[in-house]
Amino acid sequence: MKSVLVTGSAGFIGFHLCKKLINLGYQVIGLDNINEYYDINLKYARLSKLGILEEKASIKNKLFVSDNHGDKFKFINMNLEDRNELPVLFKKFNFDLICNLAAQAGVRYSIENPDVYVDTNIVGFLNILECCRKYNVKKLVYASSSSVYGITDEIPFIEENNTDNPISLYAATKKSNELMAFTYSHLYNIQTLGLRFFTVYGPWGRPDMAPMLFADSILNNKNINVFNEGNLSRDFTYIDDIIEGTTNLLINKIDKQNDIFNIGCSQPVKLLDFIRCLEEELEINAKKIMRPMQKGDVYKTWASIKKLKKYTGYNPKINIKSGVKKFVKWYKEYYEL
Repeated sequence: MKSVLVTGSAGFIGFHLCKKLINLGYQVIGLDNINEYYDINLKYARLSKLGILEEKASIKNKLFVSDNHGDKFKFINMNLEDRNELPVLFKKFNFDLICNLAAQAGVRYSIENPDVYVDTNIVGFLNILECCRKYNVKKLVYASSSSVYGITDEIPFIEENNTDNPISLYAATKKSNELMAFTYSHLYNIQTLGLRFFTVYGPWGRPDMAPMLFADSILNNKNINVFNEGNLSRDFTYIDDIIEGTTNLLINKIDKQNDIFNIGCSQPVKLLDFIRCLEEELEINAKKIMRPMQKGDVYKTWASIKKLKKYTGYNPKINIKSGVKKFVKWYKEYYEL
């Protein structure tokens, strides 16, 4: 049974990836520090679905076995920045594969809290790379972001586009991850494959992102802020498609020593059209307040997914209408509406 470390396992994508890998028969070790960037109750609820209850998940640096999956899933509450405890974990499990999804997320939050991003996204990522080097891990898949493209007129975004002008610190930290991964791959023969995620949404999603924010406001008759007067487009990508692509890149043999892949739907959706889909599923009209553009934001995202398709057969299947329908169904069940 191959062992896989999934960092950020209490997060949106990490939680779904753990479920997928467990079902495929892998021994999965989940790691997360359960920070308070957004509602920790949602993080604990995700972990409980994986068989780790809050009273265990809240204890630092102690490994717990899943009540649901036994030895196929274990969890540890740990900071990636911990240079003492992280190597102990690597030594204990001799991991075959690493998927690093742990990060301080959020473009706007990074403008006001830069130190948190450097600690987690740069120092934490360096620790992962160092552990891969010292404990002979041969393959690392890690999360980058579409935000590295910054403001560009080159549409759709292709991996070879210039990404030297990030417009938020979050984007800068993700760009730094790509450079650090290249260096470690070159120096130490570690296969490093980065995924530039494009606006992931779906059940168990992050409450700081548009789908959850909008759904909450619409259902509670509150105003929703629509930035740049609604003249924004996003490459919304449903979580199941993201997990399929991530899993295939992680577990299959990929003939690239170091590379970057876009992972999106490649069908940008206007923000107002996305809101309209939510209104239809919730059967409530949103109270929209048009706002100017925000610092650190971009006008449009659109992923070229040709490279990921070439190497993994990636083929997103869920369109925005069916994706929003599935999201709203989960949202109502989770919040008991």
